[in-house]
Parts: sequence; C-alpha cells; structure tokens
Amino acid sequence: MTVHILKLCVGIDSVDHLIEVRKGRQNLLPDGTPYNYHITRFCPKRADDVLDGGSIYWVIKGFVQVRQSIIGLEKLETDTGIKCKIIMDTTLVRTESQPRRPHQGWRYLEPTDAPRDILDGQRTDNLPRHMSDKLREMGLI
Repeated sequence: MTVHILKLCVGIDSVDHLIEVRKGRQNLLPDGTPYNYHITRFCPKRADDVLDGGSIYWVIKGFVQVRQSIIGLEKLETDTGIKCKIIMDTTLVRTESQPRRPHQGWRYLEPTDAPRDILDGQRTDNLPRHMSDKLREMGLI
C-alpha cells in the first residue's frame, strides 16, 4: 500500500525558489534518467510502501505546497554513518496548500491525508496565495 513522506524544506522561501535550486542539482541515473535527491539520517522502514508510488511532500514556510515522486532509495555510507538517499523525479508538482507544524526529520503521510495536486494554471480560490495561505492557517477556508 502506497505511503508518502512529509519533509520540511529548510532554507527554501517558495515553490519557485525550490524549482530554481533544483535546476542546478540534477543528476543522471545509469540509464540517463535525470533525478534529484535528498539525504536523510534514516531509511524508511516502510520502504516498499514508499517505492509503491510514493512522493515526498515538501513543507515550505509552514504549508505543504509541492511534491516530487520518489523513484528510489539507496543506503549511503558517509563519515558519520549510513544515511538514506531519497532519489526523486525532477518534476515538481504543485499541491493544494495545507498547513503543517514544524517537525524534525520526516514523517509518513497516508494518501488519504495528502493534499491534492493542482494542475498547471488551476486555482483553488480567487485570492492571492499569501492571503489564502493565511486564511487557511486560521481555519477560515
């Protein structure tokens, strides 16, 4: 059963900022497929579920705003021990804005709790994003 990962996107101010940072960090798999990656301290115990169509949902400035499909998990040996390299598709998919409190590391996110994708050009309301985020944070929309 598919499960997603929820992760804070530290040091990133907006989805556009993440897109810009990711452009400079693309790598290639042996078959030539481009990918991005993120290194975490622990590997998911539910790795099979994550690899069964899971995504990493990025929390930016207190709101889930974007996701990337996870295409692989690798153990990575470093000077400080074994880490987990989360290999992601380079496509960033905007999602409905969903408030989230800060947390350390990552959390599992069940598909039923994941925000819906927003198609290119689609709006979920007629308000400026910063205003709708504030109203959503207050529980008014």
